Amino acid sequence: MPPELAEAARALFGDRLDLAAAYAEVLATDGVVRGLIGPREAPRIWDRHLLNCAAVAERIPPDASVLDVGSGAGLPGLVLAIARPDLTVTLVEPLARRTSFLVEVVEELGLAKTVRVFRGRAEEAATGSTGVGPFSADVVTARAVAPLDRLAAWCLPLTVRGGRLVAMKGVSAAEEIAEHAEAVAKLGGGEPSVQLCGAGVIEPPATVVEIVRERVVNQPRVKSAAKRSRGGRRRGR
Repeated sequence: MPPELAEAARALFGDRLDLAAAYAEVLATDGVVRGLIGPREAPRIWDRHLLNCAAVAERIPPDASVLDVGSGAGLPGLVLAIARPDLTVTLVEPLARRTSFLVEVVEELGLAKTVRVFRGRAEEAATGSTGVGPFSADVVTARAVAPLDRLAAWCLPLTVRGGRLVAMKGVSAAEEIAEHAEAVAKLGGGEPSVQLCGAGVIEPPATVVEIVRERVVNQPRVKSAAKRSRGGRRRGR
């Protein structure tokens, strides 16, 4: 860990900083070898990935259930599980090589009591079309997965009524809200808001868009995996 980030890391991870460091080591080694983290990202794992994701924990209430959509290497889901042992976290990821990595890391870090891995798309997690689930959670998280309209379509059905989608976004967050607020409302979401996480701890703070699921809107069910396989091979998002 770069020395200049040590204070922020202690503030965000507390007595689980050693666990966060173990995860950082896995990302920088096995994560790079297996193509989950780019080689150029390895030197920036703490500031660009771990601290940025851990700051989002301030937007999640105590003892909440969390679904992390498009979890990839576990960002932000695994980071939140490390920083917040009170959370129960489900990592949703459609690609086999990524879910294999996630399962191994969860076991290696001793997080199996609070973290589970689901291989499938968000739509499949919401409908239980794979024979597992359906899933729902107090908070659904996502990081750099898709534009806000598509993200809301995937994630709001996984969110309990009154729960929240917490989507990590960049500097264009306000522009996305202006462009997609109408689509979000049609999906049952409230007015999106921009929140800055980790202000005074990390620089720049992490930017998230929050959407409360105010209404339950009926959506088309996803065809079962068996039926879909007749039409060709499944493709991960």
